[in-house]
Amino acid sequence: MYTLKGADFTPEHFDWAVDDGVATITLNRPERKNPLTLDSYAELRDTFHKLRYVDDVKTVVFTGAGGNFCSGGDVHDIIGPLTRMDMPELMTFTRMTGALVSEMRNCPQPIISAIEGICAGAGAIISMASDLRYASADSKTAFLFVRVGLAGCDMGACTILPRIIGQGRASELLYTGRSMSGDEGLSWGYFNGLAPMGDVLAQATQVARKLADGPTFAHSMTKKCLHQEWNVSIEQALEIEAEAQAICMQTQDFTRAYNAFVAKEKPVFEGN
Repeated sequence: MYTLKGADFTPEHFDWAVDDGVATITLNRPERKNPLTLDSYAELRDTFHKLRYVDDVKTVVFTGAGGNFCSGGDVHDIIGPLTRMDMPELMTFTRMTGALVSEMRNCPQPIISAIEGICAGAGAIISMASDLRYASADSKTAFLFVRVGLAGCDMGACTILPRIIGQGRASELLYTGRSMSGDEGLSWGYFNGLAPMGDVLAQATQVARKLADGPTFAHSMTKKCLHQEWNVSIEQALEIEAEAQAICMQTQDFTRAYNAFVAKEKPVFEGN
């Protein structure tokens, strides 16, 4: 049976590399602080969809070139054209951007954002939609939609951000559009760790490597349950997790872990 390979991807609008199970997405327009375009939005959405079907990508690191993560939607490619669209066209656009978040949350691989410098607008959303986030202390993360006359409820921000940092803090960021510093983000639980400028990508990649070397099928089940259990009762969550864990107990990685424990060895996981 043919299996799609992540290493075979050739994106046009961002850089893509796969190294021993760890894929790295790099937004590479440093002269503009790595803004998104209509085409890069769509290609990112399609890439995360394809990741459901690959077997050589175990984790994904998302970063930006030139000392910045992402400045959001390109003013000339996106913001300007939006002011001239009618309602059906605007709905097509907002549903497409929301689909990027949906594909990020539904792809099985853990996604880790490595954030330096500016992380604004849609860039902040990408970091929010990731599973883990590492940043430099001087990074600036801003959900700045209100600063361009828009609501803070963009691309799932009103449901996802409060779950990460709490309702009050999320409300402040979404109402004011102000930047969250790296230190604030760490103390609020938004960032999983801080590293010096220039070292953030290495830290994120080290975590991604550790996850890629682990029981990756089980990781995918953890991500699925974290995503699915937002809007269910405790009883439903218990059943979802009972099914997920029973499935994991049939994997070879589970048997490998037991055999290694008996032999007093460190297990070597293979993801099946």
